[in-house]
Amino acid sequence: MNDKEYAPLSPQCVRNLNDKLYEKRKTGALEVERLVKEFVIANDPVKIRRILKVLGEDFALSNHPNARKGGAIGLAATAIGLGKESQHYVRELVQPVLSSFHDADSRVRYYACEALYNIVKVCRGFVLPYFNEIFVGISKLTSDTDQNVKNGTELLDRLIKDIVTESPSFDLMAFMPLLRDRIYAKNPEARQFIVSWITILDAVPDINMVVLLPEFLDGLFNILGDSNPEISKMCQNLLTEFLNGIKNSNSGVKYEGMANILIIHCNSPDDLIQYTAMTWLREFIGQAGRTMIQYTPGIINAVLPHLQGASDKQRNVAEAAKSLNDALKDLVSDIDDIPTVNEVKGQGFREQSEEGQNGLSSSCQLDVGEVISVICHILEGGNFGTKVAALQWLGHMLTKVPKRTFQNVDTFFPVLLQTLSDESEEVVLLDLEALAEISSNPAGLETKTATPANQGKTKTKDMPEGAGGGGETLNEYFSKFMAFLLELFKKDRQLLEPDERGYFIIRQLCQLLTAEDIFKSFSQIIVDEGDVGFACKIVQTLNTILLTSAELFELRTQLKNLDTQGSCALFCCLYKSWCHSPIATISLCYLTQNYHHASDLLQTFGDLEITVDFLKEIDKLVQLIESPIFAYLRLQLLDVQHNQDLIRSLYGLLMLLPQSEAFKLLRFRLDCIPHYQLLAMKEKPQSSKDPRPLVSKINFKELHQHFLQVQARHREARNKKMIKAAT
Repeated sequence: MNDKEYAPLSPQCVRNLNDKLYEKRKTGALEVERLVKEFVIANDPVKIRRILKVLGEDFALSNHPNARKGGAIGLAATAIGLGKESQHYVRELVQPVLSSFHDADSRVRYYACEALYNIVKVCRGFVLPYFNEIFVGISKLTSDTDQNVKNGTELLDRLIKDIVTESPSFDLMAFMPLLRDRIYAKNPEARQFIVSWITILDAVPDINMVVLLPEFLDGLFNILGDSNPEISKMCQNLLTEFLNGIKNSNSGVKYEGMANILIIHCNSPDDLIQYTAMTWLREFIGQAGRTMIQYTPGIINAVLPHLQGASDKQRNVAEAAKSLNDALKDLVSDIDDIPTVNEVKGQGFREQSEEGQNGLSSSCQLDVGEVISVICHILEGGNFGTKVAALQWLGHMLTKVPKRTFQNVDTFFPVLLQTLSDESEEVVLLDLEALAEISSNPAGLETKTATPANQGKTKTKDMPEGAGGGGETLNEYFSKFMAFLLELFKKDRQLLEPDERGYFIIRQLCQLLTAEDIFKSFSQIIVDEGDVGFACKIVQTLNTILLTSAELFELRTQLKNLDTQGSCALFCCLYKSWCHSPIATISLCYLTQNYHHASDLLQTFGDLEITVDFLKEIDKLVQLIESPIFAYLRLQLLDVQHNQDLIRSLYGLLMLLPQSEAFKLLRFRLDCIPHYQLLAMKEKPQSSKDPRPLVSKINFKELHQHFLQVQARHREARNKKMIKAAT
């Protein structure tokens, strides 16, 4: 280009700006400053724009690095020469310099940074319309490989921050899309730059960054997990400030916009992120209350796996998780049991109040179906601690929102049944508590017709009118539960061994519900059991529990006395299933003091197959006779006149036994009967009529016939088995 094309710059000025020496370029810049000042005084904007065009296009965009350096210093000099008038030329001053921020030459980048610093220092708040472009340029230079460029960028950044904090015209909303984009940077310097800017903006009194938190909260939590401790700590301090701002804010906090973000970060592999997210959610519950109830499914899904921690950091997370979990449980209230409008239409609830249909919107009511879905998912694949917490949640739901929970019972009931096979005894115990609550909760009767529920309370033809007993609120799921348990025991008969899970389950259920209902329900199912071998095994198990467990004291007392229609009905019910095990049947007769019937039964034992297992059962019965349970029976041996049937039946057992230790034990006991009393038995035969009025109405003849029929089934099954084995 010829000299005229650079005008109004002089040829010497042009040469100086293109020179490789900084001092020469500085001399050229001083001449530019002088010229601009003259044009300002002369009010000649045309020449000013001409200089800006030459510097911005011919120098700043030149192919020669020295020319680009000269252009940067020349533009800075122009801004200084313009002074207050620079506000009219901001675009021409800023844009060319920003283009040099991407220059391949680090020295050009440095001079561009220095030049923009001087331009901004003169223009001040008038550069804010170009803030986003300046911000992008600075954010990139913070990660520059040249330390001089980094240092220059830091000075420029401080100046821009000062201008933003003092300017009332800063367009925060226009800046937010850029912030959302840049906050996901991976580079440590870029992350530190972003956090510093958010910190500065949060400190400005006229800017409420808390309102805008949903825009960049996710990114902040990502930065919180940075491997650089300084950056992580910086971000942690900023998040603490924001949380304090939320605590002190009366309005404007968008909890809904942040809740899901926090829930996601509760699942972060980083302990600090987990802890912070849970702490925030806990504070949200305290501040927003019922607004947070809609996030219950997501929160419990994220939090329950972290309720237990091994290391110190994990223990902190576990404590935060527990606090959050407890606070969330406290949010669930009776109001959540009011069905939504959709549930009323779709599920057919019987009665709904006007408040229930119109008083609540779905956004502030617990999503019971989703909570149940999360609980089931955890029970099917969670670890020990998570399953325990999930079962505790289900128990809480059954207590607080039974009606709406029971609308999902067909979803979680099968899962609970499968959970009975869990390895953990604590999990099984909580599972049993939930199943017991399902079986007895009145909501189960309201939601579905419980047709099989009271099967154990119907009158049998062996009993007079009015017989019955047990819990009166059991629903259909109780019967399903009992049937499933028996199938479980049938598939894995090892569970029925004395120290195995089956004993634990049955005993716990007798505490959680009523022993009468448990035993009656089992008996009604076992009566018609096709697998007579299993029926015998389960009856023996139930009989042992009945005669030895402290939990069944009241039931034993009820059976011992048989002084109510209900107790007599229970005896008849148990008897029919107990017939699968002859010795268990005799035990039941001893427990209920039906000695005459026991004596009659023993007369038929000669026709039974006496196996090793059969003798073992007699051995166990002899041991039980010596236990505290049968203390009353042993004392009755002193009254020979009124207990001749008891003595005959015991002698019958003795005759069945080989001369083993059990034989000796029973013989020694019978030897304790006073001999003069035994002699009196021949002179005064005992009446077979039971003095108890209700017992005398029991049809023992029919019961005896049932016993023989059941034993015939056992005999037939053994024969078929032998034939099959032989072939």
